[in-house]
Amino acid sequence: MAHYNESIRKVNGKSIRVVTLADKGKLVEQNIISKEDAEMDERASFAVKAAVEKAKVCKKPIARYDMKTHKAYMELENGARKDGN
Repeated sequence: MAHYNESIRKVNGKSIRVVTLADKGKLVEQNIISKEDAEMDERASFAVKAAVEKAKVCKKPIARYDMKTHKAYMELENGARKDGN
């Protein structure tokens, strides 16, 4: 399998490969993932971005995850963070 500009992250002791939109085109070309899968991933990414923007407009808190501390937190409408317990 070819190597791309990828990011490998460790989560709960497991290695997870993070694929960027640019990488998806290469993965489709090499028949590693289907064109439909790449399109579905893109639609899902846009849906999440739209939901986050809607929450910001409606002044609702947004659940986030800090990859450095490995903890969930809430981002409040004023930009402050409230750690999850």
